[in-house]
Amino acid sequence: MRSAPRGARDFTPAAPPFGAAVAAAKAAGELVVQPRMGFPTGPAMRRGLEAVRDVPSRTVGTITLDSYTRVGDHGSARRALDNGESLNGYPLVAHGPTAARWLTAGLGGRHFAVQVRHGSSLPLDIFRVLLDSGLDATEGGPVSYCLPYSRTPLSRSVDAWARCCELLADRSPTAHLESFGGCLLGQLCPPGLLVAMAVLEGMFFEQHGLRDISLSYAQQTDFGQDVAAIAALRRLGGERLTRSSWHIVLYTYMGVFPRTEAGALALLRHSASLAARTGVERLIVKTPAEAHRIPTVEDNVRALEEAARSAADTDTTPPGETADDGVYEEARTLVDAVLDLHPDVGTALVKAFARGCLDVPYCLHADNAQRSRSYIDGDGRLRWLSVGAMPIRAAAPPRSSRLRADDLIDMLSHVQSTFDCAALAWA
Repeated sequence: MRSAPRGARDFTPAAPPFGAAVAAAKAAGELVVQPRMGFPTGPAMRRGLEAVRDVPSRTVGTITLDSYTRVGDHGSARRALDNGESLNGYPLVAHGPTAARWLTAGLGGRHFAVQVRHGSSLPLDIFRVLLDSGLDATEGGPVSYCLPYSRTPLSRSVDAWARCCELLADRSPTAHLESFGGCLLGQLCPPGLLVAMAVLEGMFFEQHGLRDISLSYAQQTDFGQDVAAIAALRRLGGERLTRSSWHIVLYTYMGVFPRTEAGALALLRHSASLAARTGVERLIVKTPAEAHRIPTVEDNVRALEEAARSAADTDTTPPGETADDGVYEEARTLVDAVLDLHPDVGTALVKAFARGCLDVPYCLHADNAQRSRSYIDGDGRLRWLSVGAMPIRAAAPPRSSRLRADDLIDMLSHVQSTFDCAALAWA
């Protein structure tokens, strides 16, 4: 399938513009809540979209793609469909654009937009089919969908994402692209690096023609630190993103989820309160079922309703002076150091990782220096134990500056155990 030539105007939208839907909710003072669900067949995926649309809160729909499609193995996705095998998402390319248009046909409403979520480091086929399907909202990024999830060389991912951004911008005047940069690894990445990466990917999107974007941030281990991080993201984004409309999307904690229903619901409410407290425009939720199985439509609907209710009940009175926790300065230092390497953001990102100027802790990708490490301090905040060649400082090290395997396991389960133990204490 060949993409349309530059400047083509053949795009026919199948859903309202994504950015406009979020902007309308913001104008009404409402948080947009969004699931991450995806189902392999058209009827199941359509039922999920309809159920999300019918939630009595501001929602947007999601079509999450399957693992075969994420790695470009569309033949295996097609064979799985033919054989009646289960897939963990919707195989957009295998189904094709006609089937995808049916998913959103007649969903109705001026503000129910739909986003395609995929996880691919080389997503050109996905971008072509989603545009041919009348969809133009998706997410990812040249770093955030390369380092954690693939073995693709970073330079190849950067080139592919440049083409994808330009295709999206050329084909649709309302195209929306969300940077996943604030969700690197999902956990154990100190907020300064998350903020810097979201802003850098946003600048990359702008450089390649996009004018409607969003910046992500994943809930981490401490409410106060997350408040500071989101404030830093909004401030730094405002300084560096000068050619686009943009908003912030918060992710409910992406690491090991509480195993008790009470603990999981408490964590979900915690993220919704964080979103409301910081003025975040959109929240992507997780469900209590995710610690045990793939969530159903009903699981997702319940999570959306719970999150919207918790956000509405949150006191959003502006606080007094909020401690910055050093997140803004750290993020700005990293962004400046990267941009000093080359005027082209993509080239600068490749150089930054090659020199260790950016270094994601616990990320095993071959293009990552793997010299940085983080830890959770006694107050529950994420700190740098070592920074490698990054131009920032590590915190004062804990009593032992060497992490053992059981230390890492404890950190990975910190949020889970905190909320599960609290739930048991309340019972």
